[in-house]
Amino acid sequence: MTINAFIFARGGSKGLPGKNLFKLGNLSLIGHSVNFAKSIGSISNVFVSSDSDKILLEAQNHGAVCIKRPKELAEDHSPEWLAWKHSISWVYENVGDFKQFISLPTTCPLRSKIDVINALKSFKSNFDTMISVTESTTNPWFNMVNVDKNGFITLANIDKKNKPVRRQDAPKCYDLCANFYITTPNFVLNNNSFWDGKVKPFFVEKFRSIDIDDKYDFELIEFFYNKLILGGENNE
Repeated sequence: MTINAFIFARGGSKGLPGKNLFKLGNLSLIGHSVNFAKSIGSISNVFVSSDSDKILLEAQNHGAVCIKRPKELAEDHSPEWLAWKHSISWVYENVGDFKQFISLPTTCPLRSKIDVINALKSFKSNFDTMISVTESTTNPWFNMVNVDKNGFITLANIDKKNKPVRRQDAPKCYDLCANFYITTPNFVLNNNSFWDGKVKPFFVEKFRSIDIDDKYDFELIEFFYNKLILGGENNE
């Protein structure tokens, strides 16, 4: 079965401009993702979709196949799902058919190789998409609130019969992570969101789920990266 990895890295970023080319250690974030994908034995090809020539050149230097993304698919408001469709169609036309799709965003460089290998192995035909998740520290039944029109707050979700008084008693909630998204090219081309189908979770450790949106996320990533790599801890 042919599994292709895709990395979607547009040039614009409001939270952290130019973040896809930021260096973590001595390697750019795009370089980390490409090298990571190439290290997974079951992945046949690595494609990078971007509107930025600088990002595409960096990706090419690390051995990825480059897909130039149209400008209209790289705006702040552009759904990434449309970039997924564009890239899959490009691969069908220029490379050939494949059976499994995995997206490996640049913004989650602490992802685990073992997690990705196990997720790819556990992907089955009785669901459509597998997404990485981690247990959330905030919970709509316990410490997430809404502000009403009078400026008062109430719990986001209220169970009037059984109000949790401790976090441990509240129903468990999970955060979606950007470690990876696994699906099939057929599903992407024929739907508008992964929520259009059956979605399975793959549970990951919290520190591996950190996603770079701003400079504080990047500094936190650097801390864990230095601890794992320079500190000699297992990074699998």
